[in-house]
Amino acid sequence: MSKVLLARKTTPQAPRVRNQPIAATAPAQPWLSRAKEIARGSRFPKVTGGADGVLFGTIVALITFGVVMVYSASAVRSVRVYGDAHHFMIRQAIYAAIGLPIVITLAKLDYHRLRGLGLVSLLVAVVLLLAVVLGAGRNAGGAARWIQLGPINIQPAELTKVALILWLSESLANKAKQIRSFQVGFLPHVVMVGFLIALCMMQPDFGSGVVLVLLTFVLLFVAGVKIGYMLAGAGLIMPLVYFALRHENYRWQRIVAFTDPFKYRSSGGYQIVESWISFGAGGLTGVGLGDSRQKLLFLPEAHTDFIAAIVAEELGFIGFSLLVLGFVLVVLRGLSAAFKAVDDHGLYLGVGLTMFIGLQAVTNLAVVLGLLPTKGLTLPFLSFGGSSLLVNCAAVGILLNVSRPRLRSDGPSKEAALTGARSPRADKLVGNRRERAKSAQVVAGGLS
Repeated sequence: MSKVLLARKTTPQAPRVRNQPIAATAPAQPWLSRAKEIARGSRFPKVTGGADGVLFGTIVALITFGVVMVYSASAVRSVRVYGDAHHFMIRQAIYAAIGLPIVITLAKLDYHRLRGLGLVSLLVAVVLLLAVVLGAGRNAGGAARWIQLGPINIQPAELTKVALILWLSESLANKAKQIRSFQVGFLPHVVMVGFLIALCMMQPDFGSGVVLVLLTFVLLFVAGVKIGYMLAGAGLIMPLVYFALRHENYRWQRIVAFTDPFKYRSSGGYQIVESWISFGAGGLTGVGLGDSRQKLLFLPEAHTDFIAAIVAEELGFIGFSLLVLGFVLVVLRGLSAAFKAVDDHGLYLGVGLTMFIGLQAVTNLAVVLGLLPTKGLTLPFLSFGGSSLLVNCAAVGILLNVSRPRLRSDGPSKEAALTGARSPRADKLVGNRRERAKSAQVVAGGLS
């Protein structure tokens, strides 16, 4: 007995450290238990304030302005085709009346509840894209991109963009610790977007494919994927882009016409030239709301793709500049909300949805100004189209929820254990917000 006690005394023991941090390894949970916790919201950081009022007000202003401009740009065509000057305006107003409640509802629904829906929404989008490719799509302008459900036309490519953002945000947040791995952080996401692009190209819809690539690479960059992988991916994509442009004669004609629109005014350069005429006629203050001459069947797609040209003609440089300022404000407030998010999931959702709106706006405005070849991408919230407007409303509703301030716990929370550590580049982009907040408080105290 004495030997045993002596052995215990002489045996070295590891020093006991108080308050030693425990590794945040969340035990695996059954999917049903996890679903119940998500439904109760027990994992979510506590919301402490409302959504971004400036962002919400800007969106409401753009949607309202869009209804007015759709009426102004489409009245002549509406009378000629349907015998009713209010045909397109009434439909756009109905879509706006449906879209605004969607914005408000999603702004109140905690975005953490969307976890797990990314893959489901992506599968739904794939089914719709396959339906279009297999012949269920309605043909318009040489491409079958819409599924007609009674009076409503659904464009699956628009749904696919938001579904891809939801899936990427969740997937990248879950893989934060392995994000720099080629097999985990890069390859699965590129394969998925490649499959979606292939479905878009079968419609054909080259523009949506380009937007999907850009959205994917932006989110991969923010998440911290190695830049070398992205450069190699871009190097592989560029020859495919050239082949897609050269293979289809109408695409190549747009590129050629873009280099000298006046030379090809009777063919591929017609829309760009007529758009420039609209800008020139508008001058500084415009010809007056409703008094555009280019909408008298001179400028094709005046109420959809080229509605910004009608804005420039009727409201002039000042009106067009205010329109651009509105989209700049949406992008800035959206990115601000993203970088203030409490977790990677919110960061990626905010960046992805902001770029979804911003890329469409930049591309459309660049085409109208003749800075890019003609491409059928609508202007968010303004161009006529129910599918585009409702999808954009859903996107901005989620973005508004991301903008709501939330409490950040000092210790490892359940949500932190679920999402993992913040990725290196995301952490660098976001910065140490807690330290900046303390510094701001110190400065404010000194000034007072």
